[in-house]
Amino acid sequence: MSGAPAQHESVRYLPIAEHGLIGNLRTVALVGTNGAIDWYCCPSFDSPSVFAAILDADRGGAFALAPTVPASTKQFYFPDTNVLITRFFTEDGLGEIQDFMPVADSGASDRDRLIRRVVCVRGTIPFQARVTPRFGYGAHPHTVRMLDRAALFASEELSLMLTATVPLEREEKDVGAEFELSQGDMVVFALEQVSSEALPPRCPLAEAEREFAATVAFWRRWLQQSRYRGRWREMVHRSALTLKLLTYAPTGAIVAAPTTSLPEQLGGGRNWDYRYVWVRDAAFAVYALLRLGFTEETEAFMGFLTRHTERRGNGPSGPLQVMYGIDGRTELPERELSHLEGYQGSAPVRVGNGAATQLQLDIYGALLDSVYLYDMWCRPISSGHWRAVCALVDWVCESWDQPDEGVWETRGGRKKFLYSRLMCWVAIDRAIRIAQHRSLPAELDRWGPVRDAIYLRIMDKGWSPTRQAFVQHEDGDVLDAAVLMMPLTKFVSPSDPVWLSTLDALGRELVSDSLVWRYDPKASPDGLEGEEGTFSICSFWYVEALTRAGRLNEARLAFEKMLTYANHLGLYAEEISHTGEQQGNFPQAFTHLALISAAFNLDRALG
Repeated sequence: MSGAPAQHESVRYLPIAEHGLIGNLRTVALVGTNGAIDWYCCPSFDSPSVFAAILDADRGGAFALAPTVPASTKQFYFPDTNVLITRFFTEDGLGEIQDFMPVADSGASDRDRLIRRVVCVRGTIPFQARVTPRFGYGAHPHTVRMLDRAALFASEELSLMLTATVPLEREEKDVGAEFELSQGDMVVFALEQVSSEALPPRCPLAEAEREFAATVAFWRRWLQQSRYRGRWREMVHRSALTLKLLTYAPTGAIVAAPTTSLPEQLGGGRNWDYRYVWVRDAAFAVYALLRLGFTEETEAFMGFLTRHTERRGNGPSGPLQVMYGIDGRTELPERELSHLEGYQGSAPVRVGNGAATQLQLDIYGALLDSVYLYDMWCRPISSGHWRAVCALVDWVCESWDQPDEGVWETRGGRKKFLYSRLMCWVAIDRAIRIAQHRSLPAELDRWGPVRDAIYLRIMDKGWSPTRQAFVQHEDGDVLDAAVLMMPLTKFVSPSDPVWLSTLDALGRELVSDSLVWRYDPKASPDGLEGEEGTFSICSFWYVEALTRAGRLNEARLAFEKMLTYANHLGLYAEEISHTGEQQGNFPQAFTHLALISAAFNLDRALG
C-alpha cells in the first residue's frame, strides 16, 4: 500500500506511480492516491478524453474527490478484483472511496458506468467533490444542465450524466458537492454516457451495492480460472487482472497501454499513444494468459486477428500492420495536441501513432508463436486460419532479409536487426511445428531451408567477435537487450557458450541492479530526442534468461528486486528511471506479461 499526502493546490501532478486502474473491458480510468480521477476516455480506450488532468492539470479536467481536512492516504485493490479502494486517514476519522466500473456481462448492469462510493468507516469526515469534464482532450466546449441531484454535461460528440445521493451545485461549466459523513454513512456518485437529456434511472445506495457485489463476483470468477499456484501468486494475479483490464471485450483486442503521451523522460520528446493493438504486444499477452490457463482471451484475440488481418493484402509493411485500432481499423494518423502542456510540462501530447506504417518483421514471429501455443494448449487450428498462416509464412520466406525499423520502432532509418531475423525464424519454425503435429499441408521443402538460412545468417552476421556477443544489427557492435529472447524462443541453447558470453556482456553493459536498458542510444542513434529509462520488459526477459541458463540465485534476486520497483498496487509503467520512478505509459501490458512469464519459469526451475 502507499502512503501519500491528500491533494494540495501546490501539487499539480501526482507521480505516475501514484495511480490505480479501474475498468470495464471497454475503457479505463486512472485514480490517484489523492482520490482524483485524472485520466478517463469515454466510451472506449481510444476515445477522446473526458478527464485528462494527468496531461494538463489546468485544461485536462478531473473528477476530484477527497476530504477537506488534512489526510494521509493508502490505496489497495479489493482482494482478487479490479475494484480500487482509496483510504483517507484524518484526525477525526477514517473514510474511503470505492471506485469501480461494472462489467457489462457481470450481471450488474448493461450500462457503462463509473461508480464512486464514499464511505465513512469511523469518526466524522467532511468531503468535497468537484467534477470538471473537459471533452475532446480539453478542446470541445460543453454545457451543463442541472437536474434533481444530477447534472447533464453535453458536448457535440458526447453527453455524460452525473448522478449523486447528495445535492450537486453548479460552478459555471463544472459541478461540485460538499458533504459530511459520520461512521456508517455512504454517498454514491455515478457517471455514465447518455444519448438524450432524459434522466436515466438513479444509482441509489441499494443499486450501487448490488453493482459492487456483482463486479467483485465477476473479477473473482474470472481469476479462479488461473492455474498458477507459485511463490509470487499475488503479483502474477495482479498482472493477469491488469492484462484483462487492457482487453477490449467487443472485439477481443488487447491494447498496449491505456494512456497516451506519459513521458519516457521528463522534458523529452518520447511521448507516444499506446491505446492501440500492437500485434507483438497482444500476441505476447496471449502467451502469458495461456500460461495461467486463460483460454477465452486467446480465442477472442485470434478472432480479432482473423477478422481484421486477413482482409489486408501485401502492403508496404507486409500482410500485417504493426498495430490496429481496437475495432480493427488500420488508419491511425499521428498528431500533436498543442493546447495541452503534457505531464509535468512534458510536451508534446500525441494521439494516433505514426509507427503503424513501419515495417517491423518481428511481429510475424510473435503472432505465429501465439498461434502455435493456441493450437497446442487451446484448440486445434481451423483450416481457414491455417491458410492465413501459410500466406504469412510464404511472405516471411520472401521478405525476412529486408532492413526494418525493428522491435523498438526506431525512427533513425531501417537496419538489419538481429531480433527481426530471430522472430522471422520463429515464425517459420512454429508453422513447421504446427504442420508436422497436425499433418497439415505445407511447403516444408521451401520453409525448412529458409528457416535454416536465417539461423546461419544470425550465427554468422549477428555475432560480434570483438564483443564476444550477439549484437543489435548486422555490421555493428551495439548490444541490445532484445537478444535476450534468443534462448526464450528456443533459437539457441541457454547453456551454449556463445549465448553465455552474450548474457555476460549484457549484464556488464546494459544491466543495473536488475534494471535493463534496451540499448545505448548514443552508440546506436535511433532518430529520437531525449533519453529514456530502463525498459521493464527487458528486465523480466533478463530474469528468464538467467533462469534458463541455470543461474537461479541470480535470477531470483533480480526478480525480487524488480518486484520492489512496482507501484503500491503491483502495477508497472513502461520504464523505470535511474531514481526508481515509473516512466512512460501506465500500466504497460508488455511489462506485466513478461512478469508472468518470468515468474512462471523461475517458479518451475526452483521446484
